[in-house]
Amino acid sequence: MSIRCIPLFSIIFLSACASVSVPDDSKILENVPSEWATDTTQGAVEASWWLGFNDPVLTSLIEEALLKNPRLLQTKAQTSQALAQATIAGANRLPQLSASLSPSKQKVLSSGGQEGTNRIISESYGSSLNVSWEVDLWGRLSVLSAAAQAEFLASKQNFRAVQTSIAAQTAKAYFSVIEARQQVALSQSTVDIIEETTRQVSNRADAGVVAPTDKLLAINNLEMARAGLALRQNMLQNLTRQLETLLGNYPNNSIETPQHLPIIPSLPKVGVPADLLKRRPDLMAAELGLKAAGFREAASRKALLPSITLTGSAGFQSNEFSELLKGNFSVWSIAGQLVQPIFQGGRLRANVDFSKAQQQAAAQAYVELALSSFFEVEAALASEAFLQDRETAFVKASDASSEAQRIALNRYEQGVTLFLTVLESQQRALDTRSALIETRLSRLNNRIDLHLALGGGFEANHD
Repeated sequence: MSIRCIPLFSIIFLSACASVSVPDDSKILENVPSEWATDTTQGAVEASWWLGFNDPVLTSLIEEALLKNPRLLQTKAQTSQALAQATIAGANRLPQLSASLSPSKQKVLSSGGQEGTNRIISESYGSSLNVSWEVDLWGRLSVLSAAAQAEFLASKQNFRAVQTSIAAQTAKAYFSVIEARQQVALSQSTVDIIEETTRQVSNRADAGVVAPTDKLLAINNLEMARAGLALRQNMLQNLTRQLETLLGNYPNNSIETPQHLPIIPSLPKVGVPADLLKRRPDLMAAELGLKAAGFREAASRKALLPSITLTGSAGFQSNEFSELLKGNFSVWSIAGQLVQPIFQGGRLRANVDFSKAQQQAAAQAYVELALSSFFEVEAALASEAFLQDRETAFVKASDASSEAQRIALNRYEQGVTLFLTVLESQQRALDTRSALIETRLSRLNNRIDLHLALGGGFEANHD
């Protein structure tokens, strides 16, 4: 074998040893059940799930949030950044072409002869077309481009995930404002009732029919109810401002909402657990991130191999600019460079270890997110039944407390029961009705959580 064949043989041998496959993540999750443990409802997951609430105000607010929310616009810009990065990575695989024009002027001083120092001024003009190309012999640039492409697709899925999140946050904020408005109305009606009770008790106490302590207790009860009303009003305006901020508007507490929470629609279709992995945008983004990590790990291994760069230029050079334009003085050059890393202080090996650890971390993050997604669906489905039972119980408790309040007040007016019983019945009626409103809000929020966990809201983009 000639000495000239040794480098070529070495390159071919290293190429054969450098084959690095991108890991397959299809078997990362095993033993996924065929159906959900807490529900057997199957079918296609609803896309625009918020339409099921039959609330045009909610629909318009979500549409507004998806156009103006700052976080969503920020994520959209990050997706554009990822696209640019993918374009840059892909461009590295292609030859780089540039044109140059280089005029120069030089003065040289020389001494000699009787005339003393001579000044020699020379001019030169050059124009060239330059080409540079790193030959992707081992596929390192290709896998780097594939990694950037996967990261761009992951960024698109992250944008879908943020869209879904913003829609859910808007719906929750909207329902919270309505719930707060109902709580204010309940507190106001309670204050009105207690004001009338206090007026009657005060008149009877002033006439000596009941003890003066009854009057004082009534006044205390009234002021506590007014304090509760002020607290509810403050919560309402804060929640309203939060909703306006979420919409990307100035928080001036001016948004209008209905007075009552909507009727909860029937339970949506939930599909099967296995479909969740290909439907939830955050899971799809994590899977693409895992693939990108695999590509980068492969690229770090290929960086241990020799790199080949070809350069060339062709153009014209002359001492006169006018002659340069005629193109009579052509110049050209072609060069190649083969570089084999030998010693870099362990940097390249450390890059391999680093990218491998990144890939392993991405795999475990994907598993963790998948398990968390399964949990969110199962928990939301299980909570559906419990919250419905809770609401039913509070409806019955609210009816009973209202009746108890009426009877207690009548018996007090008849002198049969103590005023403390009236106060306790009023407080229980207020607490029970308030808890009923809160439970209805909890059911709505749980329904939103279910839609969010299922990945509904926006169709997947398979570009």
